[in-house]
Amino acid sequence: MSPTTAPRWRLASETGLLREVLVCPPDYYRWVPTNSIVRRTLADARQAPARAHLAAQHAELVAALEQGGATVHRLTPEPHLPYMVFTRDSVVVTHRGPVLCQLERPQRRGEYAGLIDFHAAHGSEFWRKSSAGTLEGGDIHILRPGLAVIGHSGGRTDEAGAEQLAGWLRAEGWEVRLKPFDEHFLHLDVLFCMAAPGLAVACTEVLDEDFLAWLRRHGIRCLPVSYREAMRLGCNIVALGGGRVVSSRDSTALNAALRAEGLTVLDPELSLFTLGGGGPHCLTCPLSREEDTP
Repeated sequence: MSPTTAPRWRLASETGLLREVLVCPPDYYRWVPTNSIVRRTLADARQAPARAHLAAQHAELVAALEQGGATVHRLTPEPHLPYMVFTRDSVVVTHRGPVLCQLERPQRRGEYAGLIDFHAAHGSEFWRKSSAGTLEGGDIHILRPGLAVIGHSGGRTDEAGAEQLAGWLRAEGWEVRLKPFDEHFLHLDVLFCMAAPGLAVACTEVLDEDFLAWLRRHGIRCLPVSYREAMRLGCNIVALGGGRVVSSRDSTALNAALRAEGLTVLDPELSLFTLGGGGPHCLTCPLSREEDTP
């Protein structure tokens, strides 16, 4: 991208007012035993979810995003890419524009092609393309303008991929913390997500005190989520900005805590997706946000 060219899409935090977002219809979504959550689901499930039920739940998510004021864009799903529905991972949008990620799982590597076509069709150029190790959007959290954390477990994002993105952001003057964690948790967004400026939800039973203290030093307070609820994708929320957040309906305790903070919680039924290892954060790729002016 030319230094003088403004990107079509950009964002500088996870909590600014969500203007445009990318989803993918679940036409070919199915539970694939590629992570600890879905392996447990498959061990307990009597049958796979029906396509009509998946479509109905996804439509609830889209309705919540639109209710929050976002324009919803849709990828064209492909039969051989069952996890394409989790649009968070293939591309992460930054203050300088989109970054094309390099996915780890063989079942997902083909997703890059549809994302390249989508962005080209909408006049959106990539700021960077991940080429060192692996990098997935569920591990990338842009806390506020100039501050980010990138998780790496080696299971999805590895340290080389995290360091490459961190280097690009640091060259822009950002502070970036790398956060190692156990690959049992898939992505960092199973353990941590932003809810509003200065407020996150976090599995404090698992995240170490040094990381939590770092967040506090940066003025970020965490609502605690238990390990049991985190493994049900309880932490996996998406902020809409303007005091609104999307959280799965089953996360009743967290949703009550968010409402007690004065936030409006939109709570679509997403159990068929959380059983496969992904919640609202995983199912959405924010394309543009509008930051509040001080």
